[in-house]
Amino acid sequence: MIHPQAIINPGAKIGKNVQIGAFSIIGAEVEIGDGTWIGPHVVINGPTQIGRDNRIYQFCSLGEGPQHLGYKSEPTLLEVGDRNIIREYCTFNRGTVGGGGVTRMGNDNFIMAYCHVAHDCRVGQHTIFANGTSLAGHVHVEDQVIFGGFTMIHQYCHVGAHSMTGISTVTFKDIPPYLLVSGNTAIPHGLNIRGLKRRNFSEQSISSLRQAYKLLYKSGLRFSEAIERIGQMADPTPEVRHFLDFIKRSERGIVR
Repeated sequence: MIHPQAIINPGAKIGKNVQIGAFSIIGAEVEIGDGTWIGPHVVINGPTQIGRDNRIYQFCSLGEGPQHLGYKSEPTLLEVGDRNIIREYCTFNRGTVGGGGVTRMGNDNFIMAYCHVAHDCRVGQHTIFANGTSLAGHVHVEDQVIFGGFTMIHQYCHVGAHSMTGISTVTFKDIPPYLLVSGNTAIPHGLNIRGLKRRNFSEQSISSLRQAYKLLYKSGLRFSEAIERIGQMADPTPEVRHFLDFIKRSERGIVR
């Protein structure tokens, strides 16, 4: 199941039932888990660890050194989990020593064509990157995020769970969880209600999030006052607590 015209470095570790297409190059210090399918013309360099049952399409480049002027060829790492779909022409770079040394992608993500994940990014589970989405260095993406096509996320930004961006969104700030945002630069457009209902969030959770959103974005309160009022909400749901904790932890400030 490895094409005779693929080039596999003897130092690579290839799992069971792995398929590798013609003209693909697998470098040293690359580990590929069982059942992963790699199309033709894919280049994977190491150190890189790829899990089970992934599908990696033609012309992807995974595990190259970071696009960072301070990088001095240190042996940093790219980690990709299980059951990810990575479409044509995607690029995932390894980490930098100063950023922790690891770029990490979790499980069950759908990464469409021409997407870029830069050094030291952390991507969670069940995300969707539409075509042309790019993450700059050190971006953290929580679970169940959906990026519209050609979304651009500035370095060091955090993107909260269950949020969604419109096409060609550009943000230099953190995107709180559960929000819809769009524009260059991004502004909020309410909660991702349709996404929350599809994922079976309760009416109580959605109602509480609506209340928190209105306090932060619609009440006219100063930012500190809105945060205090959200913290005083009666019987806050776990989602509201997550929303509030995310905002309090934000170092770059949030989309407003």
